[in-house]
Amino acid sequence: MDTTRNILSFSEALYHLILMMLTLGQGVHSMPVPTDVPMCTASETAQYKLTFSGKWNQAAFPKQYPMYRPPAQWSNLIGVTHSTDFHIWQRNDFASNGVREFAEKGEAWTLMKEVEAAGERIQSVYGIVSAPAVKRGTGQMKTEFEVFARHSYLSFLVRLVPSPDWFVGVESIDLCDGDQWKENVSLDLFPYDAGTDSGFTFSSPNFETLPQDQITQITSSHPSHPANSFYYRRLKHLPPIAKVMLTKIKKTNQIISLLVEPTESNLLPTGNEIEDQLIKTPLDCEVSVWSPWGLCKSKCGDAGVRHRTRYVIMHPANNGLACPLLEEEGKCFPDHCL
Repeated sequence: MDTTRNILSFSEALYHLILMMLTLGQGVHSMPVPTDVPMCTASETAQYKLTFSGKWNQAAFPKQYPMYRPPAQWSNLIGVTHSTDFHIWQRNDFASNGVREFAEKGEAWTLMKEVEAAGERIQSVYGIVSAPAVKRGTGQMKTEFEVFARHSYLSFLVRLVPSPDWFVGVESIDLCDGDQWKENVSLDLFPYDAGTDSGFTFSSPNFETLPQDQITQITSSHPSHPANSFYYRRLKHLPPIAKVMLTKIKKTNQIISLLVEPTESNLLPTGNEIEDQLIKTPLDCEVSVWSPWGLCKSKCGDAGVRHRTRYVIMHPANNGLACPLLEEEGKCFPDHCL
Protein backbone atom coordinates (compact mmCIF):
# COMPACT_ATOMS: atom_id res chain seq x y z
CA MET A 1 0.00 0.00 0.00
CA ASP A 2 2.82 2.42 0.88
CA THR A 3 4.59 1.60 -2.39
CA THR A 4 1.41 2.27 -4.38
CA ARG A 5 0.84 5.55 -2.56
CA ASN A 6 4.43 6.65 -3.28
CA ILE A 7 4.06 5.84 -6.98
CA LEU A 8 0.78 7.77 -7.20
CA SER A 9 2.26 10.70 -5.29
CA PHE A 10 5.29 10.71 -7.60
CA SER A 11 3.13 10.65 -10.73
CA GLU A 12 0.79 13.40 -9.49
CA ALA A 13 3.68 15.63 -8.51
CA LEU A 14 5.46 15.02 -11.81
CA TYR A 15 2.33 15.76 -13.84
CA HIS A 16 1.81 19.04 -11.96
CA LEU A 17 5.41 20.10 -12.47
CA ILE A 18 5.44 19.17 -16.16
CA LEU A 19 2.43 21.40 -16.76
CA MET A 20 4.21 24.20 -14.96
CA MET A 21 7.40 23.73 -16.97
CA LEU A 22 5.56 23.62 -20.30
CA THR A 23 3.85 26.90 -19.41
CA LEU A 24 7.08 28.41 -18.18
CA GLY A 25 9.03 27.27 -21.22
CA GLN A 26 6.73 29.25 -23.51
CA GLY A 27 7.47 32.49 -21.71
CA VAL A 28 11.16 32.32 -20.88
CA HIS A 29 12.75 35.76 -20.72
CA SER A 30 16.43 36.44 -21.05
CA MET A 31 18.29 36.42 -17.77
CA PRO A 32 21.85 37.41 -16.85
CA VAL A 33 24.22 34.59 -17.81
CA PRO A 34 27.51 34.00 -15.96
CA THR A 35 30.48 35.10 -18.04
CA ASP A 36 33.00 32.63 -16.57
CA VAL A 37 31.58 29.60 -18.40
CA PRO A 38 31.37 28.87 -22.15
CA MET A 39 28.08 30.00 -23.68
CA CYS A 40 26.04 27.74 -25.88
CA THR A 41 25.18 29.42 -29.18
CA ALA A 42 23.30 26.58 -30.86
CA SER A 43 20.48 28.07 -32.88
CA GLU A 44 18.09 25.13 -32.62
CA THR A 45 16.86 22.90 -29.85
CA ALA A 46 18.07 19.31 -29.56
CA GLN A 47 16.40 16.08 -28.53
CA TYR A 48 18.24 13.34 -26.64
CA LYS A 49 17.60 9.76 -25.68
CA LEU A 50 18.76 8.87 -22.18
CA THR A 51 19.58 5.22 -21.40
CA PHE A 52 20.38 4.38 -17.78
CA SER A 53 21.97 0.94 -17.27
CA GLY A 54 22.31 -0.58 -13.82
CA LYS A 55 25.50 -2.59 -13.19
CA TRP A 56 24.78 -3.45 -9.57
CA ASN A 57 25.34 -7.20 -9.57
CA GLN A 58 26.61 -9.64 -6.96
CA ALA A 59 29.84 -10.44 -8.82
CA ALA A 60 31.01 -6.82 -8.93
CA PHE A 61 29.62 -5.90 -5.48
CA PRO A 62 29.58 -9.11 -3.41
CA LYS A 63 29.76 -7.51 0.04
CA GLN A 64 26.34 -7.53 1.72
CA TYR A 65 24.67 -7.62 -1.71
CA PRO A 66 20.91 -7.19 -1.12
CA MET A 67 19.13 -10.39 -2.14
CA TYR A 68 15.75 -10.12 -0.41
CA ARG A 69 13.29 -7.69 1.20
CA PRO A 70 14.00 -5.76 -0.96
CA PRO A 71 16.55 -7.04 -3.47
CA ALA A 72 18.98 -4.63 -5.13
CA GLN A 73 17.12 -2.24 -7.44
CA TRP A 74 16.89 1.35 -8.70
CA SER A 75 14.31 4.05 -7.98
CA ASN A 76 12.69 6.33 -10.53
CA LEU A 77 15.05 8.69 -12.30
CA ILE A 78 14.25 12.35 -11.71
CA GLY A 79 16.16 15.20 -13.31
CA VAL A 80 16.01 18.57 -15.02
CA THR A 81 17.42 20.46 -17.98
CA HIS A 82 18.66 23.81 -16.75
CA SER A 83 21.04 26.75 -17.05
CA THR A 84 24.29 27.40 -15.20
CA ASP A 85 22.59 29.24 -12.36
CA PHE A 86 20.75 26.19 -11.01
CA HIS A 87 21.96 23.02 -9.29
CA ILE A 88 19.65 20.22 -8.22
CA TRP A 89 22.60 18.78 -6.28
CA GLN A 90 26.34 19.34 -6.02
CA ARG A 91 29.24 17.25 -4.78
CA ASN A 92 30.77 18.65 -1.57
CA ASP A 93 27.67 20.77 -0.94
CA PHE A 94 24.74 20.13 1.41
CA ALA A 95 21.70 18.27 0.12
CA SER A 96 18.43 20.20 0.05
CA ASN A 97 15.37 18.87 1.85
CA GLY A 98 14.11 17.60 -1.49
CA VAL A 99 17.31 15.67 -2.23
CA ARG A 100 17.26 14.32 1.33
CA GLU A 101 13.75 12.91 0.95
CA PHE A 102 14.52 11.44 -2.45
CA ALA A 103 17.85 9.88 -1.38
CA GLU A 104 16.39 8.40 1.82
CA LYS A 105 12.86 7.45 0.78
CA GLY A 106 12.55 7.88 -2.99
CA GLU A 107 9.91 10.60 -2.49
CA ALA A 108 10.18 13.36 -5.10
CA TRP A 109 7.41 15.81 -4.13
CA THR A 110 9.59 18.24 -2.13
CA LEU A 111 12.38 18.04 -4.72
CA MET A 112 9.97 18.97 -7.50
CA LYS A 113 8.58 21.85 -5.48
CA GLU A 114 12.15 23.15 -5.14
CA VAL A 115 12.62 22.84 -8.89
CA GLU A 116 9.33 24.64 -9.50
CA ALA A 117 10.32 27.47 -7.17
CA ALA A 118 13.67 27.89 -8.96
CA GLY A 119 11.93 27.91 -12.33
CA GLU A 120 9.52 30.63 -11.22
CA ARG A 121 12.14 32.72 -9.44
CA ILE A 122 15.11 32.74 -11.82
CA GLN A 123 13.73 30.82 -14.82
CA SER A 124 16.75 28.52 -14.71
CA VAL A 125 14.87 25.26 -15.34
CA TYR A 126 13.45 24.32 -18.72
CA GLY A 127 12.12 20.77 -18.48
CA ILE A 128 11.71 17.69 -16.32
CA VAL A 129 13.41 14.38 -17.15
CA SER A 130 11.94 11.20 -15.67
CA ALA A 131 12.15 7.45 -16.17
CA PRO A 132 10.54 4.48 -14.38
CA ALA A 133 12.20 2.40 -11.70
CA VAL A 134 14.18 -0.77 -12.43
CA LYS A 135 13.25 -3.60 -10.07
CA ARG A 136 16.67 -5.23 -10.09
CA GLY A 137 20.30 -4.15 -9.83
CA THR A 138 20.91 -4.74 -13.53
CA GLY A 139 18.55 -3.50 -16.21
CA GLN A 140 17.72 -0.36 -18.14
CA MET A 141 15.42 2.63 -18.04
CA LYS A 142 15.00 4.97 -20.99
CA THR A 143 13.46 8.35 -21.70
CA GLU A 144 13.77 11.30 -24.06
CA PHE A 145 14.09 15.02 -23.39
CA GLU A 146 14.74 18.35 -25.08
CA VAL A 147 17.38 21.05 -24.48
CA PHE A 148 18.08 24.46 -25.98
CA ALA A 149 20.92 26.97 -25.78
CA ARG A 150 19.78 28.84 -22.67
CA HIS A 151 19.23 25.57 -20.78
CA SER A 152 21.83 23.15 -22.15
CA TYR A 153 22.69 21.36 -18.89
CA LEU A 154 21.34 18.07 -17.54
CA SER A 155 21.25 16.89 -13.92
CA PHE A 156 19.51 13.85 -12.45
CA LEU A 157 19.43 11.42 -9.50
CA VAL A 158 18.57 7.74 -9.09
CA ARG A 159 18.36 6.22 -5.62
CA LEU A 160 19.94 2.88 -4.67
CA VAL A 161 17.31 0.62 -3.11
CA PRO A 162 17.86 -0.43 -0.38
CA SER A 163 20.27 2.12 1.10
CA PRO A 164 20.41 4.73 3.88
CA ASP A 165 20.73 7.80 1.59
CA TRP A 166 22.82 6.65 -1.36
CA PHE A 167 22.28 7.60 -4.99
CA VAL A 168 23.94 7.92 -8.37
CA GLY A 169 23.53 10.81 -10.72
CA VAL A 170 24.87 13.47 -13.04
CA GLU A 171 25.39 17.06 -11.97
CA SER A 172 25.35 19.79 -14.63
CA ILE A 173 26.63 17.94 -17.68
CA ASP A 174 26.72 20.39 -20.61
CA LEU A 175 25.32 18.89 -23.82
CA CYS A 176 26.39 21.86 -25.92
CA ASP A 177 29.80 22.49 -27.45
CA GLY A 178 29.96 26.02 -28.78
CA ASP A 179 27.30 26.23 -31.50
CA GLN A 180 26.90 22.45 -31.82
CA TRP A 181 25.11 19.80 -29.78
CA LYS A 182 27.14 16.79 -28.70
CA GLU A 183 26.18 13.64 -30.57
CA ASN A 184 26.93 11.14 -27.79
CA VAL A 185 27.87 11.31 -24.12
CA SER A 186 28.69 8.21 -22.07
CA LEU A 187 29.36 8.37 -18.33
CA ASP A 188 30.17 5.74 -15.72
CA LEU A 189 28.29 6.35 -12.48
CA PHE A 190 29.47 5.78 -8.91
CA PRO A 191 27.56 5.93 -5.62
CA TYR A 192 27.16 9.13 -3.60
CA ASP A 193 26.23 9.64 0.05
CA ALA A 194 23.69 12.43 0.56
CA GLY A 195 25.12 13.15 4.02
CA THR A 196 21.75 12.96 5.79
CA ASP A 197 21.79 9.40 7.19
CA SER A 198 24.67 7.70 9.02
CA GLY A 199 23.90 4.08 8.09
CA PHE A 200 26.89 1.97 6.98
CA THR A 201 25.09 -0.87 5.20
CA PHE A 202 22.39 -1.23 2.56
CA SER A 203 19.81 -2.33 5.15
CA SER A 204 20.84 -0.04 8.03
CA PRO A 205 17.97 1.38 10.10
CA ASN A 206 17.28 5.10 9.85
CA PHE A 207 19.96 7.04 11.77
CA GLU A 208 19.87 10.77 11.05
CA THR A 209 23.22 12.51 10.58
CA LEU A 210 23.49 15.46 12.98
CA PRO A 211 24.83 17.86 11.98
CA GLN A 212 24.22 17.15 8.32
CA ASP A 213 27.26 16.26 6.21
CA GLN A 214 28.05 17.32 2.66
CA ILE A 215 27.33 15.13 -0.36
CA THR A 216 30.38 12.93 -0.91
CA GLN A 217 31.33 10.17 -3.33
CA ILE A 218 31.50 6.70 -1.82
CA THR A 219 34.71 4.85 -2.67
CA SER A 220 36.32 1.53 -1.83
CA SER A 221 38.05 3.21 1.12
CA HIS A 222 35.63 6.01 2.08
CA PRO A 223 33.97 5.86 4.51
CA SER A 224 36.98 4.02 5.91
CA HIS A 225 35.04 1.60 8.07
CA PRO A 226 35.10 -2.17 7.41
CA ALA A 227 31.35 -2.39 8.08
CA ASN A 228 30.56 -0.18 5.10
CA SER A 229 28.87 -2.05 2.25
CA PHE A 230 31.22 -0.52 -0.34
CA TYR A 231 34.43 -0.94 1.65
CA TYR A 232 36.87 -3.17 -0.29
CA ARG A 233 40.36 -2.77 1.11
CA ARG A 234 42.05 -4.49 -1.86
CA LEU A 235 40.51 -2.17 -4.47
CA LYS A 236 41.91 1.19 -5.51
CA HIS A 237 38.62 2.10 -7.19
CA LEU A 238 35.11 0.73 -7.16
CA PRO A 239 33.81 -0.60 -10.48
CA PRO A 240 31.04 1.60 -11.94
CA ILE A 241 27.69 0.70 -10.42
CA ALA A 242 25.72 2.20 -13.34
CA LYS A 243 26.16 3.89 -16.68
CA VAL A 244 24.26 6.56 -18.60
CA MET A 245 24.24 7.02 -22.39
CA LEU A 246 22.99 10.29 -23.91
CA THR A 247 22.38 10.10 -27.65
CA LYS A 248 21.22 12.99 -29.83
CA ILE A 249 18.25 11.96 -31.95
CA LYS A 250 16.89 13.37 -35.16
CA LYS A 251 14.03 15.77 -34.77
CA THR A 252 10.56 14.65 -35.72
CA ASN A 253 7.14 16.21 -35.60
CA GLN A 254 6.22 14.03 -32.66
CA ILE A 255 5.99 15.53 -29.19
CA ILE A 256 8.53 14.09 -26.77
CA SER A 257 6.86 12.09 -24.05
CA LEU A 258 8.09 13.22 -20.61
CA LEU A 259 6.39 10.32 -18.88
CA VAL A 260 7.66 6.86 -19.80
CA GLU A 261 5.54 3.92 -18.77
CA PRO A 262 7.40 0.95 -17.27
CA THR A 263 7.71 -2.02 -19.59
CA GLU A 264 8.69 -5.62 -19.07
CA SER A 265 11.95 -4.92 -20.90
CA ASN A 266 13.06 -2.93 -17.86
CA LEU A 267 13.05 -6.16 -15.89
CA LEU A 268 14.97 -8.30 -18.37
CA PRO A 269 18.75 -8.73 -18.53
CA THR A 270 20.42 -6.28 -20.87
CA GLY A 271 23.06 -6.98 -23.47
CA ASN A 272 25.70 -5.48 -21.20
CA GLU A 273 24.84 -7.79 -18.31
CA ILE A 274 27.00 -10.62 -19.69
CA GLU A 275 29.94 -8.22 -19.88
CA ASP A 276 29.20 -6.93 -16.37
CA GLN A 277 29.35 -10.43 -14.95
CA LEU A 278 33.02 -10.57 -15.98
CA ILE A 279 33.82 -7.92 -13.37
CA LYS A 280 34.42 -9.93 -10.22
CA THR A 281 35.47 -8.01 -7.15
CA PRO A 282 37.49 -10.16 -4.71
CA LEU A 283 35.99 -10.19 -1.24
CA ASP A 284 38.33 -11.26 1.56
CA CYS A 285 37.14 -13.23 4.54
CA GLU A 286 36.41 -11.12 7.61
CA VAL A 287 36.49 -12.60 11.11
CA SER A 288 35.66 -11.32 14.56
CA VAL A 289 38.17 -10.56 17.30
CA TRP A 290 39.26 -13.44 19.48
CA SER A 291 37.06 -14.43 22.38
CA PRO A 292 38.58 -14.44 25.90
CA TRP A 293 40.70 -17.48 26.74
CA GLY A 294 38.79 -20.41 28.19
CA LEU A 295 39.63 -22.24 31.40
CA CYS A 296 43.02 -23.91 31.71
CA LYS A 297 42.62 -27.66 31.56
CA SER A 298 45.37 -29.36 33.57
CA LYS A 299 46.25 -31.15 36.76
CA CYS A 300 47.72 -29.06 39.54
CA GLY A 301 51.38 -28.37 38.90
CA ASP A 302 51.28 -29.47 35.31
CA ALA A 303 51.16 -27.33 32.17
CA GLY A 304 47.83 -27.41 30.45
CA VAL A 305 46.03 -25.97 27.44
CA ARG A 306 43.32 -23.37 26.97
CA HIS A 307 41.31 -22.36 23.92
CA ARG A 308 39.82 -19.27 22.34
CA THR A 309 37.65 -18.86 19.24
CA ARG A 310 36.47 -16.34 16.69
CA TYR A 311 33.75 -16.47 14.06
CA VAL A 312 33.28 -15.53 10.40
CA ILE A 313 31.72 -12.12 9.77
CA MET A 314 32.04 -12.22 5.98
CA HIS A 315 32.75 -15.30 3.89
CA PRO A 316 35.18 -14.86 0.97
CA ALA A 317 34.00 -14.53 -2.61
CA ASN A 318 35.55 -14.25 -6.07
CA ASN A 319 38.94 -15.67 -5.04
CA GLY A 320 39.24 -13.42 -2.02
CA LEU A 321 41.51 -14.35 0.88
CA ALA A 322 40.37 -17.49 2.69
CA CYS A 323 39.33 -17.44 6.31
CA PRO A 324 42.08 -17.93 8.92
CA LEU A 325 41.86 -20.47 11.73
CA LEU A 326 38.83 -19.93 13.93
CA GLU A 327 40.19 -21.74 17.00
CA GLU A 328 43.48 -21.36 18.81
CA GLU A 329 45.04 -23.11 21.80
CA GLY A 330 47.82 -22.03 24.12
CA LYS A 331 49.82 -23.36 27.02
CA CYS A 332 48.75 -22.40 30.51
CA PHE A 333 49.02 -23.25 34.19
CA PRO A 334 45.84 -23.54 36.28
CA ASP A 335 45.13 -20.73 38.72
CA HIS A 336 44.17 -21.22 42.36
CA CYS A 337 45.35 -24.79 42.30
CA LEU A 338 45.12 -26.62 45.63
